Amino acid sequence: MYPTFLRLTGRHVVVVGGGAVAASKLEALLAEGASVTLVAPDVRAECERAGVRIVRRPFEPGDLDEAWWVVAAAPPEVNRAVLAAAEARRLWVNAVDDPPNATAYLGGVVRKSDVTVAISTGGRAPALAGLLREAFEVWLPDDLDRWFQAADEARREWKRDQVPMEGRRPKLLETLNRLYEQH
Repeated sequence: MYPTFLRLTGRHVVVVGGGAVAASKLEALLAEGASVTLVAPDVRAECERAGVRIVRRPFEPGDLDEAWWVVAAAPPEVNRAVLAAAEARRLWVNAVDDPPNATAYLGGVVRKSDVTVAISTGGRAPALAGLLREAFEVWLPDDLDRWFQAADEARREWKRDQVPMEGRRPKLLETLNRLYEQH
């Protein structure tokens, strides 16, 4: 697997499916600023929200025209059709809990301050990814903003002093440790 983070702001995303799983994907897509179209014959109330264009009918391959990212949250036979249409358009598909019909897998995600940690099990064990996400959430400190401030200041100094890249990581560790020294 090749890990990546997508900038979806202003980009067209298609979600196929109108159930609870599809609804669970909408918040993160909208928070990223994606332009979302949801296609499904039956749509649960929690899918109906501002920023989501709803098309109430079965999936058609043309639904993927102009899309940048596809989420297939439908039964496997529908997800299979979504994958075929996406392959023809060279689009990545996240088929939720349906690895054979996916070309992209989302993992557990932890966000604190400007840190994002994504955990993947390659679609093999979503529950394990969830447990690992919970562990990282507890492990990451709540004062990451202080870490960023210290790192920003140190980086300015390193650039000014022309500290080589390989020397910066140990210096950053020293800087962060000083944040917790008791005086």
